[in-house]
Amino acid sequence: MATLDSFVHGVRPPPKAIATSQEIRDRGSAFVGNVYRANSPEDAKAAVQHHKLVVHSGKQAYEICAWRCMVLKHGKTGLGGPDDFELKTGYNDDGEQWAGNKILKVMQTEGLLDAVVIVSRWFGGTLLGPARFTHIETCASEVCRKFKRLEEMEEHITTLTTLDDILATLRAEFGALTSESPSVADTSSPASARFEPSVPPAASIESKASKKQDYSGLQKDLDLAKAKRLVNARENAIKTVKTLIAKKKAAG
Repeated sequence: MATLDSFVHGVRPPPKAIATSQEIRDRGSAFVGNVYRANSPEDAKAAVQHHKLVVHSGKQAYEICAWRCMVLKHGKTGLGGPDDFELKTGYNDDGEQWAGNKILKVMQTEGLLDAVVIVSRWFGGTLLGPARFTHIETCASEVCRKFKRLEEMEEHITTLTTLDDILATLRAEFGALTSESPSVADTSSPASARFEPSVPPAASIESKASKKQDYSGLQKDLDLAKAKRLVNARENAIKTVKTLIAKKKAAG
């Protein structure tokens, strides 16, 4: 059985909440939602235990939860495609009857996978009736949407990092062909979104090729529109440098 000491002294890093909802208060009761990544029902249950024994240690709360995880079927390797996987779901009311299934339905509606949503309720002494389910669903919906935005941002940042590497390689290749860089602005800057007629020396290309962009600010702001613009800018820069390389090689 999981204990507080097992989380404190365990080898694996403890689970970490990916997003937290705003607190809802109603007649003395309080509701807060959290979402953790979970690649299996076992991961989900471990996150719930950590949340209950560590995050809310000493606090009397109902920890209502539900999880949805895409896992490998028994005997499968994952190389066979989607058919090698199956969806595992579950929930725990933790004494708040019917509440866990309502969180699971919110997760299904939002299309959340590989995650466990926990809504903590502190009872204030007054029965709330059906209103408690509305609060639980509101908290669950908020963290589900935050989780999806974070996942989308992570995908954009992964794409940007890959495109940055490609662009740096192309700049280095162009630098080897000529003593001047292509007439392209410093598209390695997150603020850049178009080309300029400036032509920096080849040494500048090598410097930019070795420079890694820090996207932590972009991830923190969760500005998805800006991330998409940056991806488009990188793709356009790559096309331009490829065209210039081809022209240079053709010119001999």
